Amino acid sequence: MTEQPTVRSVTYDLLRTLRLTTVFGNPGSTEQPFLQDFPEDFTYVLALQEASVIAMADAFAQVTRRPALVNVHSSAGLGNAVGNLVAAYHGNTPLIITSGQQHRELVIGEPYLGNRESTTLPKPWVKWSYEPARAEDVPEAFMRAYAEALQPPAGPVYLSIPMDDWKRPLSGFTRIRTVSDRVTPDAQRLRLFADRISASRRPALVFGPEVDRSGGWDAAVALAEKLRASVYGAPLLDRASFPEDHPLFRGPLGMSVKTVGDRLTGHDLVVVIGAEVFRYYPYVPGDYLPEGTELLQITSDPGVAAAARAGDSLLGNPATAIELLLGMVTEGSARAMPEPMARPRELPQVPSSPLTPPEVYAALSRVRPPDAVIVNESTSTMAQQVEWLPTVRSGSFFATASGGIGWGTPAAVGVALGDRDSGVDRPVVGLIGDGSFQYSVQAIWTAAQHNLPIVYVVMRNHEYSILKSFAVLEETPGVPGLDLPGLDIACVARGFGCRAVDVETTQDLEREFKAALTADTTTVIVVPTQSEKAML
Repeated sequence: MTEQPTVRSVTYDLLRTLRLTTVFGNPGSTEQPFLQDFPEDFTYVLALQEASVIAMADAFAQVTRRPALVNVHSSAGLGNAVGNLVAAYHGNTPLIITSGQQHRELVIGEPYLGNRESTTLPKPWVKWSYEPARAEDVPEAFMRAYAEALQPPAGPVYLSIPMDDWKRPLSGFTRIRTVSDRVTPDAQRLRLFADRISASRRPALVFGPEVDRSGGWDAAVALAEKLRASVYGAPLLDRASFPEDHPLFRGPLGMSVKTVGDRLTGHDLVVVIGAEVFRYYPYVPGDYLPEGTELLQITSDPGVAAAARAGDSLLGNPATAIELLLGMVTEGSARAMPEPMARPRELPQVPSSPLTPPEVYAALSRVRPPDAVIVNESTSTMAQQVEWLPTVRSGSFFATASGGIGWGTPAAVGVALGDRDSGVDRPVVGLIGDGSFQYSVQAIWTAAQHNLPIVYVVMRNHEYSILKSFAVLEETPGVPGLDLPGLDIACVARGFGCRAVDVETTQDLEREFKAALTADTTTVIVVPTQSEKAML
């Protein structure tokens, strides 16, 4: 006798159709009715804390280029997840986040494990938040969640589902839809932009994370070369969108209003594609644009366009816009070739003990495989990474899109799982600060359980170095809690099932890194380093 279909069985059929067969989660009692008799054709990725769940799913969705499904526990689990939900929102990552609500009959009495004002809790860090009015609406809620998450600007959405809904009878759901994830820019306005770019004497291009996310890497290179324009990395970028070893690349733009304004001095036109104008931090006053400099922005996000502090904006998919611009702009062969980024690559004449960050990066530059992907959350040494370990391939650099930490360690897991799902074999390297590593350290258990050959290089400087740099800049001496003594990171990593080693010299680092590339499990390499003043 065939079992009667239920909300649960109909929803799982819909998830199969939408290719949402990997669930990232940490289960609670209100989620068990959804997870019971978990289907064999689905994969459940368990993380030991919800912040790790979100970051893994975030990176997985970025790598696979499709939405990812997340399941966390009621209000408590969702609360744990919110820190990394901020990163997914700013990174335009399509996530469908679900949690269990208490039984409908109990909700009115504020029951234990009830999610009070469930649709409000994840705001403003989701595009859409919903709790179905009827059990029969659950599949359609998933269908809309999928469409909302995927359409530009892409981003996370949230569904709260009462736990008794899953067993309700439901004959089926047939209103399966497809949606577009690209918007073509207005042709007339794009032509005006192209004319202004062609007339520029000394243009600058700033390619932001949206370019790489939309598949525009190669077109961006072609546009820069046709224009013979200087290229800068967008401030505080979470995806690199241009090869950082290219002769036209002039380095990161900077972070503060003053730094960005100073870097753009001498350019009569700045074209920002796929980025905010700009991600500023910290506040150091200056000119938003130098005198005589104009700015054009192309973004798929109306909110980002509206929030720009200067310039004229155009809405549209960045990759599409760049491809169209290529046929509209005139050759820039008459322009002088820009000076490339300076790479002094200075090292101590005598090896340091502990090592300096440049010594660590220099060693890694000698052993990094050319196809390696880097996940960076060593916030005080980002400049050294661009200098020594430039990103040279699309989809090979990831960082948090928010100002919090605790994203990078689980994100490396998501990248590795996404590669495995896509049939891609490449090394995944996590460059993590010792402070950042503690926020989501439990994520390495998931890496070990899935036998992911991730190499974490944890730079151990015994402090929140980036915060000490901010304290100097902001003239705030005497801030407590910036030192991190007494952490045995390798011991903790072994406790979670990883291979872990402490190294002291660049020779040891190179040897252990090479060994980690051929290991059958996750490796954590801990490197004591000297403090580094961040370039703000």
